[in-house]
Amino acid sequence: LPPAAMPASVQMALLPFGEAALRHFAFLERPEGLDMADQEGFAALAKARELPHDEADEIGPHLQDFETVGHLYRSIEDGFASLAERMGEDRLFIGPGKAQATSEHLGFDELTAVRDLPSARAAIDVIVEQGEGARGDWRDAHFGRLVRVLDEYLAIREAHPDFEPTRPVVLAHVRPLATGQDVALIGHGFTARSADLLNATYELILQLLARYFAHTDETPQQLQTLAEVAVGLMKLVVKPLGSLITRMPMGADHPDATAGPALELFYETDYLLPDRVAAWAIMEERLREIADLATRCRDECIPGFLPGISRIADALRYEAEALAAAR
Repeated sequence: LPPAAMPASVQMALLPFGEAALRHFAFLERPEGLDMADQEGFAALAKARELPHDEADEIGPHLQDFETVGHLYRSIEDGFASLAERMGEDRLFIGPGKAQATSEHLGFDELTAVRDLPSARAAIDVIVEQGEGARGDWRDAHFGRLVRVLDEYLAIREAHPDFEPTRPVVLAHVRPLATGQDVALIGHGFTARSADLLNATYELILQLLARYFAHTDETPQQLQTLAEVAVGLMKLVVKPLGSLITRMPMGADHPDATAGPALELFYETDYLLPDRVAAWAIMEERLREIADLATRCRDECIPGFLPGISRIADALRYEAEALAAAR
């Protein structure tokens, strides 16, 4: 999403691992009420001024601001409670139970199906306790873990000032943005094709997940396949390919830099199709197109990247066959 979609006091950015990233992520994950200075350069942005609106007769949504991630989730919980009291739980939680993701498909034992106010609160508790604005002891939550990693990183840098744990990546796009925003473009042909291979896979994962959560007449086995293929693509394609790209050259304009994946989307909203047969046909077709691109990348590969690209091409074909078999 464009940065403007975030609350005014939160700035999101893809950063290389290091002190700036660790301090900023810890700032975003800090428990509500904990006073903590943000990393220089990521200080809270000046809050935008809202247009006047009549709250007594308001029908259009407007942006709200949240100081921490925990504040966001607490506000969601308060919103559930308020709406349940005003409307009744039977009118608030109207989604079909079969549309809920459970541990049966995604292998996450604490995944809670939300069907009423108590289950909605339980789901939020799981999220909050794991770290997005921890309640209680923050040391084992995301915030505490980030602080420990930062302490270890700073200790290593003090003992070994030349320690550099990251590659010289630049956040890189394959093509100019439609917004006209100035971005670094990849000038090396093979790197650009590899980045687009990642972009296409990322977009397909969103299509698979959208289908999983907004399906029509899929069988339980078909839902299982959607979840397994989506997670399989994350593990077997996005993770290894993203790592490979950070070793690939940017091109002549950035001779000493490697590419940092930007996870571009070709379209902003192309995830939903109402008919199961059509949706599955298009997802399988797209996955085979991506696998063909991976094969061409493998055949024209920069020496040294061939084993990784070959495994990625094989994984894409395997997942395409899994999708086809479940149709």
